[in-house]
Formats: sequence, C-alpha cells, structure tokens
Amino acid sequence: MAGGGSLDDAVRRRTARLAEEHVARRLWEADTTLWKPGDDAHQRVVARALGWLSVFRDVGTELAELEAFAAEVREAGLRHAVLLGMGGSSLAPEVTAAILGVAEGALDLTVLDTTDARAIAAAEEALDLEASLFIVASKSGTTIETASLHGYFFERLGGCCGDHGPGHHFVAITDPGTRLVDEAVAQGFRAAFLNPEDIGGRYSALSFFGLVPAALIGADLGGLLDAAEAMAETCAAEVPAAENPALVMGAWLGEAVLAGRDKLTLVASPGIAAFGAWAEQLVAESTGKEGTGLFPVDGEPLGPPEAYGDDRAVVYLRLRGGADAAQDAGVAALEAAGVPVLRRELRDPLDLGGEFLLWELAVAVCGHVLGIDPFDQPDVQGAKDATARVLAGRSPGGDRGDGRAADEAVGPGDDVLRVGDDGLEAALASVLGELAPPAYVALHAWLTPGEEATRALQGLRALLRDARAVATSAGYGPRFLHSTGQYHKGGPSRGIFVQLLSEGGPELPVPGRDFTFRRLKEAQALGDVEALRASGGRVLRVDLGEDVLAGLRGFGEALRRALAD
Repeated sequence: MAGGGSLDDAVRRRTARLAEEHVARRLWEADTTLWKPGDDAHQRVVARALGWLSVFRDVGTELAELEAFAAEVREAGLRHAVLLGMGGSSLAPEVTAAILGVAEGALDLTVLDTTDARAIAAAEEALDLEASLFIVASKSGTTIETASLHGYFFERLGGCCGDHGPGHHFVAITDPGTRLVDEAVAQGFRAAFLNPEDIGGRYSALSFFGLVPAALIGADLGGLLDAAEAMAETCAAEVPAAENPALVMGAWLGEAVLAGRDKLTLVASPGIAAFGAWAEQLVAESTGKEGTGLFPVDGEPLGPPEAYGDDRAVVYLRLRGGADAAQDAGVAALEAAGVPVLRRELRDPLDLGGEFLLWELAVAVCGHVLGIDPFDQPDVQGAKDATARVLAGRSPGGDRGDGRAADEAVGPGDDVLRVGDDGLEAALASVLGELAPPAYVALHAWLTPGEEATRALQGLRALLRDARAVATSAGYGPRFLHSTGQYHKGGPSRGIFVQLLSEGGPELPVPGRDFTFRRLKEAQALGDVEALRASGGRVLRVDLGEDVLAGLRGFGEALRRALAD
C-alpha cells in the first residue's frame, strides 16, 4: 500500500519560490529565460513556441469567420467532417467533440489519426464521401500520416465532385508557407486556415487547430474562449502565488517528479474522461526528456490502494453534477492511503476551454521547476528517421544499445514471438523479471483500433497493475508516437514496452508513394522498436495472429501465468 505521499509542504515552498522568481509575470510576458537560460539553442526553440499565451484572445476576432464557414459548409450539403491529423492536430478536436457533443444540424466528426489499412477502409465505407469535408491538419504540412491520408481521400474523390472538383471537399489547417499551403492552392481547397507559427502542436487547442473542427460540430466557440479568458484572469501575474492555480499546479507536478511520484494518474468524471487523451500528450511530450518527466497514466480503471506503488500521483478532474460516486470513493481511498491527489472541478463542460489553458500554463511552470525545455521534443525524430530508412529498403539502423551493428538490426519478422508458442510465457517472465515500481509497462498496440480491442487492452493493464503495482499505458500505433513516444525515449529508462502486432490488412495504396498503408504501418512499428532499443528500452514483440481478439485473450493467459510464476 502506498503511503507518506503528501506534497503539501514541498508545494508551498516551491510556490513561494516561484513568487520570488516572478514566474507568473515572466510567463505572461513570454520571457524565454524561464527555461534553459544561457542555452542559445533552447532559447530559439522557446522563442518560437509561446504564441499559445495569447492565441485564445487573438483568435476571438476570427469567430464570426469560423461560424460563417461552418454555415457555408452545412448549406453546401456536407454532413461529415473527417479530420486527417496526428497528435496535437487531432487530439483537441477529438476531445472537444467527445465532451461537448455535436450540435443539431452540425457536421459529425470522424478523426482519422491512423495508418491502419482496415481502419481507413472502414471509415471510407461508412462515409458518404460526397457529403464529407476533409480537414487536412498539420503544423509542418509534411506529417507522413496526414499527407498519406490526404492523398488517399483526394484520389478517392477524384471523379465524383462535379464542376468544383475534389478540392471543394478539403480544407487545410497549417502554418504559413508550408507545402500544404501550396497544395491547398493547387488542388482548389475550399479554405486554408493559417495558424500562428509560434505555437507547437500540443499547445494548439485554442488555435485554428482546435477551433475550426469545433466550429464544424457546432460547439459554442465563444463559450470556450470565455472560459479560457476567465482562467487567464484567475492565473494572472497579479494573483498571489498561493492562489494562482497555474503556479500551484505547476509546482505540484514538478514536486511530484522530484519526490519520485512521477506516474501522473489521470482520473476524470465520465462526461469529461476524454480530456485525458489530450493531457497525456501535453504532459508526456513536454516533460519526458533528459531522463526526467511525468509518465501520464490515462484511462486506467481505478483499483484498490494496494495496487498502487509509491511512484503514483493522481489528478482528479471532477465534473460538477456529473461525478461518479464510485470514483469519488476510489480517489478518497487512494488519498487516505497516502497517494497525493490534486483535485480540479469543472462546473460545466464548456470549462474545457479554461482547462486547456490551465494545463498548458501548469506544464510550462513544471518545465521551469524541472529545469527542462517543455517546448522541444528531441527524441521523436529518431523513430521517424528509422521509419524512413525501412521504407527506403534499408536497415532502420541506429545504435541498438546491445552491441549489435546497424546492419544486424532487427527486421520485420525477427525477434517476434507468437501467441501459442512455447517460448512466449518464458519470454514474458524474463522481460518482466522483478517487475515493480518505479518501472512501468507500455502496451503498444499496432492493431486496428476498436472497442473490443480497447477493452482487452484495459484488462491487460489492470492485470499488470494488480499483480505488481506498476503503472501502465496502452496506445494504438502510430497514434501514440505523437503522444507518449517522446517520454518513452527521453524520460527515465524504466519502461518495458510490449509491441502487439497483427496481420496488417489490405494493401491500400498511398497515392504518389511507392508504399502502401500496410507497409507504412509496419515500417513505423519497426522504426519505433529500433528507437526504443537505441534509448535503452526493453522491448518484447508479440504477433497476435489474424484473430486479434483471440490473440489478446491468449496473450492475457500467458501474461497471467508469467506474472504468477
């Protein structure tokens, strides 16, 4: 049972220090020296990343344009919005739609942040393409998943759109001057929204990346921005530090890491549970570097206190009028057992706008406490580079960290165990070893996303936690690469990574490329395993077979036996 977890004294001391350092004032003034002072390279990164501090006010002048655009789309007979994006370009819209819902008469929203051929084919079959608007969202304009999906659906619409052509079914959200801007012009997109270039993807929830899709689903944009403005006032520089939620939360997050409570467990009322997916990326990419950071634990079912190690800290997001009594009791039991708990209460789902801003502010403050740059992601590129090498027919390469040369790097079929093989249970027992906190287990599901598969993954997480009191995560590939991937390579080297693989589905072509979606997904999985091993991670690769649900059941049985042994 976890115990002795109070952070109160440390947070009070840290908050007083933040006041002495004038952190709130310097943050709102976009003072880059709050992070990595004296490091010119980091200062340049920070200087290009602080536009989120004002964008929620700047974009207010665009609300009429956004609402008029949404009305124009509806009047044109479009009924579905399909967001093609990854990470910071997709998570905030997905969360907003899940929490606020779709207004009557507005466009339904489908988020495609995958390279899984089955998922893409299923979305295409379910959609009326001629009644769909495709939102191509990419800050860089070159994100491989987004660009591939853009090409695929543009080609599918090629011969069915009358005088306007397929471009009238597309809209771009990107930075000025990107290749996507040029493509939007050349292909006759209905519109292109150019986002301020000084905003990183994970800090873009209150910019065009979050608000254009929100407008299309009929969300109350004014209400969201009003909530953000109210939060800004609550966190203003002149507010006493001990009463400033951004400073207090940032101090709490930072002191949790320094106390060894670095497994940030997110618990939320059912009506706002989706928020955790967005917070997961913000926390993992912003803090998981230089061997430190917070490991976000999102979506894990609550368990008994004895199933939680002394590396846990809990943030409880509670929706007034929509709270779950069992959650209240479960969180109270954890707190009574010594797990630090930070409570946040939202009065209304529209408070989402303020919560986006608060977490951005608090995570930035946490970066200051930890002495890291919260705006870079130095360990993400390695997996992308390895993927590119696989697609080009070369070894993924890189330093494996186990003495093997690049030309000996693991290939697509090497080092893969199969459910039902005699060696799987022994391999699990070996890689799990003396599994205990502060280690964690990340399940990387390179599978077709689905409700049944997700329930099975949640069951595996509960099994691991209850048996060994370790924190867990589960994410579908390649989505998690743009969320927790940075922490996996840049955070503390405590992770055990289980790649769950299955046959890749149909060979859907990627227009203009010499690979299919199936090949792209396989290359991404292989590139990630190489990057994980290069950073010292322990990786187990498991083929679940063609029947994924049966494979997950078989894997769970082998895991249960290995944990018992």
